[in-house]
Amino acid sequence: MKLASIPEFINSDIVRLKSENLYRKLRNIDYQNGSFLVNNKEIINFNSNDYLGLSTNHLIIRNTVKGFDEISQCSSRLVGGNNAVIEKLENSLSRHRNTESSLVYTTGYTAVLGVLSALADDQTTVFSDESNHASIIDGCKLSNSKIKVFRHNDIENLLELVRGVKGKKILVTEGVFSIGGDMSKLRSICKLAKEFGLFTIIDDAHGDFVFGKNGSGTPSELGVNTEMDVHISSLSKALGCFGGYVACANIVRDYLINKSRQFIFSSAIPTHLCISALCGISIAKKGILQRKLFKNVNLLHNGLSDLGFDIGNTCSQIIPVHVGSEKLAINLADVLLQKRVLVHPMRYPTVKKGCAVLRLSVNASHTKAQLNYALDQLEVIGKKHSII
Repeated sequence: MKLASIPEFINSDIVRLKSENLYRKLRNIDYQNGSFLVNNKEIINFNSNDYLGLSTNHLIIRNTVKGFDEISQCSSRLVGGNNAVIEKLENSLSRHRNTESSLVYTTGYTAVLGVLSALADDQTTVFSDESNHASIIDGCKLSNSKIKVFRHNDIENLLELVRGVKGKKILVTEGVFSIGGDMSKLRSICKLAKEFGLFTIIDDAHGDFVFGKNGSGTPSELGVNTEMDVHISSLSKALGCFGGYVACANIVRDYLINKSRQFIFSSAIPTHLCISALCGISIAKKGILQRKLFKNVNLLHNGLSDLGFDIGNTCSQIIPVHVGSEKLAINLADVLLQKRVLVHPMRYPTVKKGCAVLRLSVNASHTKAQLNYALDQLEVIGKKHSII
């Protein structure tokens, strides 16, 4: 088979990425009989956002298979893909976030894009935390709005940027930041939003079903749930399922149905995935798995801190071990994998250049023995490479 010639800019950019230790490649991770495998070797997986361990829950799987009579609706919801099961899920999500209504998207990424590109325009100023997820950055760009980025969790800097700005103003932040694992200062943000007329949007993908009473979310945890105008979240993190959603007022939902291109022109979320999510919600809302999760979180937080690792300001199940050098982060991740501990080296553009971290995601399904083993291996490499 004759291949088309490859443009030189592609070759040169791949070479550059490799030379700067920013090159990425896919790795197969298999799940068999309750164990994660890489290259047919059982590993301890710290790369999954399955915070409550629900993605392999047998009750959810049985319910999903039982209701699996159609692969896809093969149409957008406005044209022919809507059904009662999707609406049942949306009603459940509205109760979960204590909002008037909800709207399900096919992924959390498209939910963020869909909200920002619909609600903001070239007459809007959007204030965005510098540590916000790539989906928020892309949504802001897609909206064609004026974007003002404030220093991470710096309310004084946000205040400086907000003063004097007229017209439509939107503030967007994460509930729990996806790399740092710290919480947004939502109480201060809501106070400022009330004073300056900011429309507030929160992406709570990593705080949803984790924080708050029985997993009701980060705004609930901080007592500002009703002060947030729009909640965006994922069904594929702590809930262990697939998809994304927006929880909001009825009129905002109507607006998104009519204006959000990511909703209008995407096929509906498959019904069997809605069944998965509904079953997952019923389990997550009991609050049992969150308590188990935070026992694990506390063990790893305390263990890493006692060893002398820099884990920043994390207060959550996301724990960044700050390394700095991209090359060192890759090497450390490779050594850990040889010891059956799978941890991802987060590098630019996920973080700033020279600020690479090993990001550990703690799950309720991790055992105490696994966490202690991981701490032992991290201690060995930390001392060998002088990062503790």
